[in-house]
Amino acid sequence: MQNKIIPIAQIQARIHFVRGKRVMLDADLARFYGVTTFNLNKAVSRNPGRFPEDFAFVLNLEETLNLIFQSGISSLQTTDGEQPKKTRRGYGGTRKPPRVCTEQGGAMLASVLRSPRAVAVSVALVRAFAQLRDEVRKHEDGVARRSRAARRFTLRVSGFGCPLGETANSCWPRIGSWRPS
Repeated sequence: MQNKIIPIAQIQARIHFVRGKRVMLDADLARFYGVTTFNLNKAVSRNPGRFPEDFAFVLNLEETLNLIFQSGISSLQTTDGEQPKKTRRGYGGTRKPPRVCTEQGGAMLASVLRSPRAVAVSVALVRAFAQLRDEVRKHEDGVARRSRAARRFTLRVSGFGCPLGETANSCWPRIGSWRPS
């Protein structure tokens, strides 16, 4: 069954790298699950046993500023291209540092929120994280394969015509009259 609620590319665009982990912001998760950020954070704080530190954590000020700088978030912009809604407090922003959830925390939200949409979003989140993991693994394999090939090529070129253990510069006089500079 294909996910018809949220495209996987849209989920992957909201995945950030913080403290060595791939995470999603509480506001993005709330938008995907169809609840308010306040209710999502309330559900997480009411179930501390389901959300240990490696599933969900609150960003410190430095991480929050770094994340805002990297993603170019502005309080006047929305992610869906909608016009910002004027509230009592102004155009938005947060009073508290955001909470972020890892893949496991995002999936655990489905058991806390208990709705059919939550189950479908949870499946989509797991698929998006898994696809991203596969893409990273393929990229790392390709980089490792290219570096091994470059190393073999360098060894072949630098040692061309030389006995094992000798460098090209030490055996050039025996190969020919031309010597590299």
